[in-house]
Amino acid sequence: MNTNYEDFLKSKQHSTINSGFEPINIPNHLFDFQKFIVERAIRKGRYAIFADCGLGKTPMILCIADNVIKKENKAFLIVTPLAVAKQMQREADKFGYEMKRSKEGETFGPVIHVTNYERLHHFDPNDFAGVACDESSAIKAMTGKTRKLVTAFFRKVKYRFLCTATPAPNDYIELGTSSEALGHLGQRDMLNVFFKSTTNLSHVFHKQGDFWNKQKWMFKPHAEKRFWQWVCSWGMAIRKPSDIGFSDERFALPCLNVNQHVVKSENTFGGELFSRVAVTLQEQRQERRNSMDERCAKVAELVNHDKPAIVWGHLNDECDQLEKSIPGSVQVKGSDKDDHKEDTFEAFSNGQARVLITKPSIAGFGMNWQHCHHMTFFPSHSFEQYYQGVRRCWRFGQEHTVNVDIVTTEGEAGVTGNLKRKTDQASLMMDALVAQMNNPIYQNKISKLHTENLETPSWL
Repeated sequence: MNTNYEDFLKSKQHSTINSGFEPINIPNHLFDFQKFIVERAIRKGRYAIFADCGLGKTPMILCIADNVIKKENKAFLIVTPLAVAKQMQREADKFGYEMKRSKEGETFGPVIHVTNYERLHHFDPNDFAGVACDESSAIKAMTGKTRKLVTAFFRKVKYRFLCTATPAPNDYIELGTSSEALGHLGQRDMLNVFFKSTTNLSHVFHKQGDFWNKQKWMFKPHAEKRFWQWVCSWGMAIRKPSDIGFSDERFALPCLNVNQHVVKSENTFGGELFSRVAVTLQEQRQERRNSMDERCAKVAELVNHDKPAIVWGHLNDECDQLEKSIPGSVQVKGSDKDDHKEDTFEAFSNGQARVLITKPSIAGFGMNWQHCHHMTFFPSHSFEQYYQGVRRCWRFGQEHTVNVDIVTTEGEAGVTGNLKRKTDQASLMMDALVAQMNNPIYQNKISKLHTENLETPSWL
């Protein structure tokens, strides 16, 4: 066989290391449920932590990184969304971990390194004993080139970890992205094992009515339960500590008030006499632009108070108009320099800016803004952006009722309906994952979870 072709095949292979090691140091600042998750992740070596917002994914991943460094005497890399790196640095300082910020691929010895997804191409995976993706669900929102880069980088690192609150919000096959990055089944292999294509079976309807997606995949007969068992063999889902048998004390969420404001727009489609529901994507976009003045005016009215507020937009023109109409507000755009984005987020976090205007795609992942308990939204089809945006404020540690104002038009009824459907799908998925985590057939009793590993089902 040609040597170059052999090298090509090797470059496509995942590392054969499929296990971790016994934890070396589990600090007391972790809660009991966090210690359990960390111990399990370290023993597995390649693991996903699907923990809801505010459950402490940052201290958990810092502890995992510290254990890997102690085991291998080699650097560990944490990759985060933009602007989360500064927050991660503060957390590391708080808990006494040595962390270095790296932007151009430079390494500083056997310590924790942190960088942004956009800078991962500067790094050599051979320099690191372990790697972790913070807010890993953000990967699928990136370009295909970035997703491939992350997977390729993970492939050659010994210990691999993913952390996110939304593993696959409403399209279960996205779990294949996580599995492939960790070195388990690739997404295509996962589809072949558990799913079948329904492209040519339009008459088929899944019994739950919730598993249609762009590729038209649905579970094979009797494969759904086995699918969730398989996911639980390499990841753990937790919405609250009691999901895995621990006390929920100190982890109670405050009330969440969601208010919908329907504004009337004088604009219609193509000169039609009466307004109607926007059906096609093109009509929805037109509806959004036609009603921009009315919607922005309503948002400016809603945030006309003296408390911190986040205004989530989707169009550049929306955000520009909102910035002009809301005194003292600051805006973060996608085109802004990275340093400017981080400085502006920092100003909002510190209370130097009262109102932050930005998009969920820019700041919807990873930021902790419990000092704020009011936000406004223009609805979109993305459940994940909505959920992650809300959870920047509505998270464990929030001391006030969180108010979310959704500003929409009569013509956008289809958008809000689709968002509700996706919300229900995400809830079903987390219910299935949590149910399997507590299934005594596929793991030992809760009282033994701290010392024993989950048994891998024989069919795997």
